[in-house]
Amino acid sequence: MLALRLARGSHPLVLMRRLLVAAASAGVGFLLLCTLGYASGHPAHSTGSVLRLLWCLVPLAATVQFAVAVARTDPSTRPRAGLSAVGLGPVRLSLLAAVSTAVSCTLGSMVALLFFLHLRGDLSGLPFDGAAAGLLGANAPLPLAAALVLLTLLPAAASTTSALALRTRPVRAAGVQDGSQDLVPEEQVPVPDAPPTGLPWGVALTAAGLAVEAYASRGSTDSPFPLPGKLESTPAWVLVGWTLTAIGLATAGPGLTHLAGRLLQAVRPGAVRLLAGRMLMDEAGRIGRPLGVVSAVLSAVIAAFALYGTGPRPFGPLTALGAVLVIGCTTATLLTSALEAKQARTETARTLLRLGTPASALRAATALRAATLLLVFAPLTWAIAELAALPLTA
Repeated sequence: MLALRLARGSHPLVLMRRLLVAAASAGVGFLLLCTLGYASGHPAHSTGSVLRLLWCLVPLAATVQFAVAVARTDPSTRPRAGLSAVGLGPVRLSLLAAVSTAVSCTLGSMVALLFFLHLRGDLSGLPFDGAAAGLLGANAPLPLAAALVLLTLLPAAASTTSALALRTRPVRAAGVQDGSQDLVPEEQVPVPDAPPTGLPWGVALTAAGLAVEAYASRGSTDSPFPLPGKLESTPAWVLVGWTLTAIGLATAGPGLTHLAGRLLQAVRPGAVRLLAGRMLMDEAGRIGRPLGVVSAVLSAVIAAFALYGTGPRPFGPLTALGAVLVIGCTTATLLTSALEAKQARTETARTLLRLGTPASALRAATALRAATLLLVFAPLTWAIAELAALPLTA
């Protein structure tokens, strides 16, 4: 009830982000139900059904990441001094965030179920009754228990991940007098000049993913990556390789962002460069990982265009839906993480303005950070895409 009351009194932008999570959850639920319908209508094609289910994990993971980013920026779950005294400590706030995330995702899953049954023709009385009966396997009965299990995957994963991401530890909050400790999020504890340590592991995982993709393309008589319109014939090892590459880029993202901040301060930096570099180093943990995921997604899009850009591209509707979900959720996660970083440095910006720093200097530092990240991640994305597409187009 508390989660529902907080949702009702939230800011319209907060409600919009939650509705976007529900919409993404509806899309993922619809893809999972389509996979179940295909498996029910084609019992002899068990391999293709399993592979379709594996590909559904990609938009599911992207939606979970987006849901966690929205939960982190929710003002109602942000720890503040004094909340522990009224029973809203860090554990209770993390549970509140998990419940809010579960409500949004469950709403989307229920919408997906109604829309799926409507397009199959199981529900009547609305326009487009049974318009996609052949595509959704309406000739075979739908196992209700399996459908409910699939629809609970995303709410369970998103709520659990949100609770784990918002876990806290007891530290002394800034500005709290001695003898009155409060609990603040672990990520808000400043650790000056700490280099994220995931860069070597990220490079290793990215290289391993590219190697697996190259190995999976060997000995293929047809197209080694027939994703558009032929989802069931895509080699599973190509999916494994791309997953390793995406995890590697996400792991290396914070380290690359931190390194970009250090390079920005090199060779006698001025005030704007110094401020931009220090902010990049401070925000590396927040925006580095979403930047790495977006880089992985864009590299996959570029590689797919290199494979199918010169000929007919029979993208099916489900493939298009999955691509829209992945691109949209990863982009929204990056924007939400940038908003979280902006909220985290609000007090710093106010202090700098009180000390006489021109507002134009802060705007210049923001533009310089964005340009630096673009210069670092754009060539990396293009290089990964070319290396991924090279063995597939050879």
